[in-house]
Amino acid sequence: MARPRSEQAHERVLRAALDLFGERGIDATSMDAIAQSSGVSKATIYNHWPNKEALLIDVMLMVNGLHRDPEDVDSGDVCRDLATVLCRRPPDEFDAARERMMPAMIAYSAVHQEFGEAWRHRVMEPSRVCLKRILRRAIKRRLLPATLDMGASMALLLGPLLYGHVFHKEQHNGPFDFGGVAAESFWRAYGVEGGKRSSVAPPKSAAALKAGA
Repeated sequence: MARPRSEQAHERVLRAALDLFGERGIDATSMDAIAQSSGVSKATIYNHWPNKEALLIDVMLMVNGLHRDPEDVDSGDVCRDLATVLCRRPPDEFDAARERMMPAMIAYSAVHQEFGEAWRHRVMEPSRVCLKRILRRAIKRRLLPATLDMGASMALLLGPLLYGHVFHKEQHNGPFDFGGVAAESFWRAYGVEGGKRSSVAPPKSAAALKAGA
């Protein structure tokens, strides 16, 4: 079945913007140029995106596979569910585009700090929502301790991924499953099996640690 024209036009704009942002840079790309390249009127583009930065965020969500809400994961195995979320990969189709766009994105975010904050929130929040849902469900099922601190848990689960993104490419050749390792380490430390918890205490918040809790 053919897609509606509005959906086709939406994708043409995203792909035209992606090409132009990569070729010319973000600051040098105008909405007029995107309209001309996509064949979609500027008025129609502004009906979907109030400004270029909103369009840029949607472009980056597309190339990173974040433009759709991720499916909930509930296999009954907490470690596997955490690993599934942490090991999600962006679409191979946009590998080259991501490599081309990321330097421009980093530079643009450094100058436009409000945009950078919005972008980081949109990138991290979907995974955080999924992980918290898995953890809360596990607590309810008594598979994780009720005293588990969500903020500290997010740091423990997502921290290895950030480390891998920053350092691993420079130091190693080939893929490394940071997501799987993070999920397994977390589960071994805090998972409850047979009514008995690991000897490692659940992660506490900074406030709790400061109070000596």
